[in-house]
Amino acid sequence: MPTENQAEQHRPGRTMSAEMAQQPAVLRRILAEGAPQIHRTADLIAARRPRFVLLTARGTSDNAALYAKYLVEVLLGMPAGLTSMSTTTAYGAQQNLTDVLVVTVSQSGGSPDLVASTRAAREAGAITLAVTNNPASPLAEVSEFHIDVLAGPEKALPATKTYTAQLLSLYLLVDRLRDGADSRRTSVAAQLPDLTEQILARQAEVARLAARYRFAERLILTSRGYGYPTAKEAALKLMETSYIPALSFSGADLLHGPLAMVDNVSPIIAVVPDGRGGQALQPVLDRLRDRGADLVVVGNRSAVDAASAGFVLPTSGVPEEIQPILQILPLQLLAYEITTARGQDPDAPRALAKVTETH
Repeated sequence: MPTENQAEQHRPGRTMSAEMAQQPAVLRRILAEGAPQIHRTADLIAARRPRFVLLTARGTSDNAALYAKYLVEVLLGMPAGLTSMSTTTAYGAQQNLTDVLVVTVSQSGGSPDLVASTRAAREAGAITLAVTNNPASPLAEVSEFHIDVLAGPEKALPATKTYTAQLLSLYLLVDRLRDGADSRRTSVAAQLPDLTEQILARQAEVARLAARYRFAERLILTSRGYGYPTAKEAALKLMETSYIPALSFSGADLLHGPLAMVDNVSPIIAVVPDGRGGQALQPVLDRLRDRGADLVVVGNRSAVDAASAGFVLPTSGVPEEIQPILQILPLQLLAYEITTARGQDPDAPRALAKVTETH
C-alpha cells in the first residue's frame, strides 16, 4: 500500500499546484532583486529614444506581450505592435528597424523562430530586449539587453508563475520608461505579493465555481482593455489542461458576430477590470444578460454582484494597469480544478512539451 508521501508524489496536478503557490515569493523576488536591473535596462533603452515598440512571443508569453502592448500604448503614448515572425523566418522579409525597440518575451528563450527573428531584428538596426526565465538561453545571447524574470525552474507544462513574473517585469520596465522612479507607484506594486497570497488562499471558493464547468463542452471568455490578455491566457490554460475548447474575445469583437452563438446554456467568463476597461465592457455584459447567458464574472464586488456568480478580486486602490497580475490567479486555479475534477492531470497535457520549438 502506498505511503502518504508516495500518494502525494503521484497526485495529478501536484507540480502545477506547487508552482502556482510560489507566485507570491516570485513577485517579492522581482520587486527586491529584479527591479534594480530592470530599471538600469530601462534607463539604457530610454537613452536610445526608440520611436516605437514591436513585441515578439508565442503561447503564454504572447499574452504577456499583448499586456505590454497595452502598457506601451496607454502609459507611454507610443505605437506598439505584435510581430509576425514568419515574415522573417519563412518569407525572408527585410525591414528597417532603426531605433525600434524589439522586445522578445519567452519563458525558455529557446525557440528557434524567436531567436532567428530577434537576431534579424538586431541586424536590421533594432534595439533588442529579451525577457526570459533563462539568462543563459540562446535568445538572451542574441539580444542586446536581457531581463531575467526570476521565476525559478518551472516544471509543469502549463505556465503559471512565469506568466505573472513576465507581467510584473514588463510593468516595471514600462513604468520606468514612463518618467523614471515614482515612490507612490512602487508602493502600490509592493502590495501585489500579499494580494496574491490572499487570492491563492481562496482555492476552495474556486473549486465550487469549477463544478459549473466539469461537463462543459466549450467556454467563452471576454474582457476589454488590460483585462483582454487575461481572458486570452485563461482560455489557453483551460484548453491545454482540461481540453475544453475555450474561445477568447475582446468584448467589442464579441458583439461583431460571435454573440450569435451565445444562448442560455453558453458558459461565459468575463474578466471585468476595475477601471475604464470594465466601464467599456458594461454594454457587452448587458447584452449577454439579455441573451440569458450563464455569466460568471472575475472582478470587483459590484461587478460580481451584478452577475449570476463570480470571484471578487481585491482591486480597491490597485491601478488598472497592474490588475492583470491578480486577475489571472483565480483563472489558473479554475483550470487546475476543472482538469482534476475531470480526472485529468494538468501537469502533463497530451501532445505538449515544455519547450516548443517553432521555426
